[in-house]
Amino acid sequence: MNNSPAWLQELSAWGTSSRMLQDRILLVTVAPEHWAQLAPEASVRQLRFAGLWADVRDEKLEVNACLARDGWYVLLRATPLDGTMGLPSWARWYPAADRMQRHAHDLWGVRFGECNPPWTRHGAWKADEAPLRTPVTPQERGRDRYPFATFSGEGVYEIPVGPVHAGIIEPGHFRFSVAGEDILGLEERLGYVHKGIEWLACGRKPAALLPLASRVSADSTVAHSWAAALALECALGIAPTARGVVLRGFLAERERIANHLGDVGAICGDVGFAFAKMQCSRLREEWLRCQHGIFGHRLLMDCIAPGGVAVDLDAGHIRLLRANHRDMLQRWQNIAPILTDYPPLQDRLLNTGRLSTVAARGLGVSGYLARASGLSLDVRHDRPQPPYDRHPVQPCLQQRGDVAARLQVRMAEISASVRLLDALLDDLPPGPIQEPWPPGMAAEGVGVVEGFRGEIVTHVRLDDQGNVARFFPRDPSWFAWPALEVLVGGNIVADFPVCNKSVNASYSGCDL
Repeated sequence: MNNSPAWLQELSAWGTSSRMLQDRILLVTVAPEHWAQLAPEASVRQLRFAGLWADVRDEKLEVNACLARDGWYVLLRATPLDGTMGLPSWARWYPAADRMQRHAHDLWGVRFGECNPPWTRHGAWKADEAPLRTPVTPQERGRDRYPFATFSGEGVYEIPVGPVHAGIIEPGHFRFSVAGEDILGLEERLGYVHKGIEWLACGRKPAALLPLASRVSADSTVAHSWAAALALECALGIAPTARGVVLRGFLAERERIANHLGDVGAICGDVGFAFAKMQCSRLREEWLRCQHGIFGHRLLMDCIAPGGVAVDLDAGHIRLLRANHRDMLQRWQNIAPILTDYPPLQDRLLNTGRLSTVAARGLGVSGYLARASGLSLDVRHDRPQPPYDRHPVQPCLQQRGDVAARLQVRMAEISASVRLLDALLDDLPPGPIQEPWPPGMAAEGVGVVEGFRGEIVTHVRLDDQGNVARFFPRDPSWFAWPALEVLVGGNIVADFPVCNKSVNASYSGCDL
C-alpha cells in the first residue's frame, strides 16, 4: 500500500480491512452500511466501473464490485445484512452496473435498491428463487412481461426486432422507438441463451476450467482462457513459463487481427461496399486456415493451458507464420487506403453513431469503443503484463467517436498487431511451454486481459481441495451493449445495422 496511488488509499479507508490480492489489485472488505457511499466516492475520484458479481462463502452471501484506474484495480467486497439480502444500487453513478446487478439478483437473489426487471431468468424459475445459491429445477413457468421503456407523442411508433434474426447471429430483442425515420430510443433484452457457465464451473479442476472459459465467447477464446489462467496462476502464486507467456501474447494478437478483419468487412458490407467486404473476408479466411494448419483450430480454441500454453512452434511453423505475416501486411496495406479515401464509404460512416468521450467514460466502455472516442484505455499499455512489458503497445486513438473512427481504430490495430507478431517471434525464448501445476488449496485471483473487444476481468476462487468454487468472466460486451443504445439515438433506422456492426458486442459473452 505504500506505493499505491493516493486515491486508492483514500478508498481503502472506507473498508474494515484491505490487502493486496496480487500486483496492483487491492481487495477491500467494506461494511454494508458504507456500500451506498462508495459509489459517489469512487465516481468523484474518476474510477471506472469494471464489473460486479456475487458469491457465497462460508454460507454468507458476498457482493464484489471491481473498479479501475490507471492500471490499478480495487475489488470492493460487502456482505448484505442478514435477513435483507440487499445492498443499495450503484446505477445512479455507474449506469453500466444496472444489468450486472440484475444478473446477480436473478441468479443469487441479492437485491439492489428497488426491484428491477429480470435480466437472465426469462421465466425459467420463480422470482424468489436463486439457482446459484439454492438448487432450482428449471422448468417453463411462462414468459416474463418485460417492461420496455415507452415514448409517446404524435407519430411515435415502435419497431420490435428479434430475438430471432434473419442472419446467422445469436438471439437478442431490440425495441426501437421511432419518429419518422429517426430513432428516439432503443432498449435491448438479451439473455435468451443462458448457458449456466457460472454453475458449470463449480467443482472443476483448474485445468478443466480453461476449456469452459474458452467457450464464454468463441471469438474471444484466447482472451477469455488467458484471463482465467491468469486468475488461477495469481491465486496460487504460479508464474507461467517464459516461452508460454510469449506464445500467449502471440495467440491473442492473431485473434485480434482475425476479428478486426471480420469487423472491418462487416461494417463496409452493411453500407453496400461489397468490394471491401470480400477482400477482408478473403484475408480473414486465409488467416484462419493458417491457424488451423499450425495450431489445430481456426479460432485457436483450447490453446491456453494453466502455467503456459498447450501448443508449441517449431522452426518450420515459424517460417510459415513469418510468410503469413508478410503476405497479410502487404495485402492489407494495399486495401487500407481504399477504405480511408473512398468518399461514398466515408459519407455513410462519418458522424454516424457517435459516442462522445463523456458518454464513453460514463458507460465504462473499453477497447476500440473507448479508443475511438478519445479514451486511452488498453490493458496492454496501462497494465503491461508479459509479454507486453517487453513489447510496449501504444493505443490507437481517434476522437470523433463515430463509426468511421471505430473502423479506423481497428484498421490501425491490424497493422500494429501484425508487426507485433514478428517481434514476439523474434523474442520467443527456448524452454518448456507449461509450468507444473501444484496441489490444490483455497485461494482466489483476478485475471485482466485486453481482448480484441477490450478489457476482460475474470475472478476465480478455489476451495480447500483446489477445485473451482466461483468463476465469473466479465466480457467487455456488458458495457458495449448499453453504449449501442446511446449511440444510435438521433440516427435513422437504416443506419442501425452499421452502428451495431461497429460495436459488435457479444451476446454469448453476457449470456452466462
